[in-house]
Amino acid sequence: MLLSALCYACRKDKPSEEEEKGKIVFRFVHLVDGQAVVYDTMKYTNTAGNHYMITDMQYFISDVVLHASDGSKKMINEWQDIYYVDTYIPSTFEWQVYDAIPPGHYDSISFTFGINKEKNKNGLFVNPPEVNMFWPDFLGGGFHYLKLNGRWKTQAATLLPFNFHTGIGADTIGPGQVVFVHNYFNVNLKNSSFTVNKGRNTVIEIVMNIESWFHTPHVWDWDSIGGAIMENQSAMLWARENGFDVFTIGEKTEEP
Repeated sequence: MLLSALCYACRKDKPSEEEEKGKIVFRFVHLVDGQAVVYDTMKYTNTAGNHYMITDMQYFISDVVLHASDGSKKMINEWQDIYYVDTYIPSTFEWQVYDAIPPGHYDSISFTFGINKEKNKNGLFVNPPEVNMFWPDFLGGGFHYLKLNGRWKTQAATLLPFNFHTGIGADTIGPGQVVFVHNYFNVNLKNSSFTVNKGRNTVIEIVMNIESWFHTPHVWDWDSIGGAIMENQSAMLWARENGFDVFTIGEKTEEP
């Protein structure tokens, strides 16, 4: 009996592998011109001079990689490797990552905006809200990367809806010949170094600067491009190329 009690005490005193590691929480922040986005209000003007409003937004990020100072990498994939953010569901603004993270200093964070070619297939999601991001089969199937919806005011002062939606594009290369183009892209977050401490939560803000979708290198003009781009691979290419500086790092804090 005494031996059993001593063995139990030894086991209890020895830290578990989970306790020897830390945790990460990602918080998603959405800004326009450096301020928290205000929905359903015609208050924004893009580089092309279009007056616009934002009504809602949904998107996926995936394959988040933590790049350690020693050159090693840690991919977030023990519970989920694809994360969904929805402005209609504020609880999605915080991702409490399941993975236990080895303590130490990390130089940077990278991720895929959208879902890569190997994973973005029909049937990947079967329940709402993610299943509502389905992408039409004739455009390659799978799921949207991004839905950014709103309205803009034309030069004739008419309010028209825009659906800034990205996913798999379709290029026609000949009679009856279509090539599908995967428009996901990699994001390397600048100034994203951080430290994970044993038994602590490292909280990192990932900021989407929405106005950056509409300039650099391509100035976005809804009057010429139109409000719907799902069947317009040239426009989705512009959106993909404009995405290089959409995401930045916000505050980094530590919590118990």
